Formats: sequence, structure tokens, C-alpha cells
Amino acid sequence: MDTIAGWFAGRLPDEWFDGAPEVTVDRDEIVVVGRLPAPEVDGDGARAAESGRIKRWREDTRGKRMRIADEAERRFGAKVAWGAVCGETRQLFTNLSVPVMTRLRQPERRVLDTLVDAGVARSRSEALAWCVRLVGQHENEWIGRLREAVSAVHDVRDEGPAAGSGAR
Repeated sequence: MDTIAGWFAGRLPDEWFDGAPEVTVDRDEIVVVGRLPAPEVDGDGARAAESGRIKRWREDTRGKRMRIADEAERRFGAKVAWGAVCGETRQLFTNLSVPVMTRLRQPERRVLDTLVDAGVARSRSEALAWCVRLVGQHENEWIGRLREAVSAVHDVRDEGPAAGSGAR
């Protein structure tokens, strides 16, 4: 993860963002989100101005972003998605929606079906995504600690015996 974030920090033009971009990585995708300077607009027009700034940045950088994404995809083997934050507005674009297979017993399916029947979600798939987002919001601290623990396991494993030494 640090290697990928470092590569993007070094590869992106300095004038694109205020500071280094936020880079998140999973098995399928690298998401790069940078902070843009907020326009000096007060009141009701501030959010519209922020959205406009993001839209302008997206259009102005499209060609370069596509070339950088192609390089990163070849180098790291994952798709690249982009986003920007401006003031209080955050927008992601071109990010993946990846199907995930799961087996659920009737009690879990009934939860999803209740969400669909109540109009909270249009499908079981959307209901499951809703549940995952809810857990992520309410258990964010715990999920963060769990990610840190997994990262520590990966670090220790990487420090282990050299590959090909016969150890498993």
C-alpha cells in the first residue's frame, strides 16, 4: 500500500492537489482522491462552486489521468479510480462496482428481503451493499484496528524466510 501511495505521490503533477492524494487499495482497485483548493464562495452557492471546481478538474485532467492509470494498472495489476475533494464536497468517478458472491441462510436472506420489501433497497444485492456500508459507518474504529492487525501480519510474513527456501 505504501509503495502504491508513494508511486502516485511521485507520479502525479504537483499542481493537481493540495498535498499528497489519499490512496486506498483493495484486491480489485486503487482509488486516488486529491484535495482541490476550495473556491471563495459563501452561502448557498458554496457546494455548487465546489462541485463545479471538481467537474472542471476532472475534464481538464482526463487525458493525463488516463495515461497515469494505464501505467499504474500495468505496474500494480489493479484498476485505478479517481476522485476529488473540494471544501465539503467529495466525488468519486470511474470507480468499480465489483460483484461479490456470498451464501446466506434463510435468516440473513429474510433481512435482505425485508429491506427490499420496505423500499430501502431495490434488490438483495443493493440491500447487502447497504448493510455493509452501515457496518462500515458504525464499526469504523473496529474495522480500522482490524486492518492494522492484518497489515502487521503481512509485514511479519514478508520478513519471514526467503521464498523458495522450502519453508511453508
